[in-house]
Amino acid sequence: MDWDSAKEKKLYVGYKTALADDQYQSSEGGAYTAIVLILFGVVLDYILYPQLLTLFVVGRFICVVLIFSVVGLLRTRWGKNRGQQLAFTWLLFPQMHICWMIYMADGENSIYYIALTLAIYGSGIVMTFGILKSVILGVATYSLYFLACVLHSGGIGSVFGTNSIFLIMSVAIAAYCSYFNERSRFTLFRLKSEVAEKNIQLEETNKSLAEIKGQMLQQEKMASIGTLAAGLLHEVNNPVNYCLMAVGVAMEDPMVKTNEPLKECLVDAQHGMQRIQHIVSDLKIFAYRPSEAERSEADFMLERAVNSSLRLVGHETKGIAITRDIPQDSLVHGDEAAVVGVLINLFSNAALALRKVNRAQPGIHVSAVWHADRLRVTVQDNGPGIAPENLSRVFEPFFTTRAVGQGLGLGLSISYGVIARHGGTLRAESALGEWTRMIFDLPRAT
Repeated sequence: MDWDSAKEKKLYVGYKTALADDQYQSSEGGAYTAIVLILFGVVLDYILYPQLLTLFVVGRFICVVLIFSVVGLLRTRWGKNRGQQLAFTWLLFPQMHICWMIYMADGENSIYYIALTLAIYGSGIVMTFGILKSVILGVATYSLYFLACVLHSGGIGSVFGTNSIFLIMSVAIAAYCSYFNERSRFTLFRLKSEVAEKNIQLEETNKSLAEIKGQMLQQEKMASIGTLAAGLLHEVNNPVNYCLMAVGVAMEDPMVKTNEPLKECLVDAQHGMQRIQHIVSDLKIFAYRPSEAERSEADFMLERAVNSSLRLVGHETKGIAITRDIPQDSLVHGDEAAVVGVLINLFSNAALALRKVNRAQPGIHVSAVWHADRLRVTVQDNGPGIAPENLSRVFEPFFTTRAVGQGLGLGLSISYGVIARHGGTLRAESALGEWTRMIFDLPRAT
């Protein structure tokens, strides 16, 4: 086999490791099979050589005991890693026993030489032997047979030559089978490895597809909400303006000016309408998708945007350690004011979360790294984290876990829209009770 390439060599190392278990199993199974066949041979001894039956039975018993001792070694930690060597050892015991019986019986005329060929075939076809071990076993078997025939009183005649030819043919066939069995086992192992590798790649692909699907669903949901909001804003804004005009006219009435309770009610109504106007204004920012001509986009340094946003939220981040890891080359393209707004929102949310749990060492870490032509920005805090059931909803308009009056739940949804207009995605990651991470990306400067 060709092991030239580094991948093939690595694969071969893995194959040899996996083969050790197969060698152990095949060696143990082959040993038990050999024991059964050796004991069954007592019937042949009884039929062919009744005068030598007792001697042959004792010889078979000794051979079985020796094979059992090898099986005992196979069960040890040392033996499990040496399946082929031990299999080669116990295979020699039956061959030696058979040649001894040939010597004690009819020499070259003994039909027991057939048992030698069966053992050789078994080593090449059943056992996990390589071609070299099959050849060595064949040569050792033939050498033992040669000695048995030479030392026999009848010597060597024409029958020995015929039997030798059959034994040599058996060795050649066993070596041939061992070679192609080895190739087949390695090919099967290679296919299994490739299938396992493909399965791992498929799992990674499925995971990536699931993440992309989740992001696409989120984008579609946000786009649908934006479209719905854009259609409703005009209808909501008009009656609010009418109400404000009516309240304004009513407050100019002389009777209202002298009636403090009535004036207070009208002021409350006016504040309520103005609050609705602010909500509508924020929703317009979220829903509005400016055209290319309307966008105020240019090249700017992300470092500068981070500095600006941190200055603007300085009163909220007092006592919080701010660390950063931003590359010197952080020149990106986009709407700097809008990106500053996104960063302000992320820093404010992080600061509020940190104050909620009173961390001993509250911290916010800002990092950025280039991925191809986009700068991936991460804002992470060591706050309380986000519950898994809320993680997929943080970008929905009006979704908030804050107390009533502390926020409308529009900041992240507006930020999501801003990043989407820059061709990126704003996403959240969190470990409940440990940290929250907000990640978005911006395009490289043109």
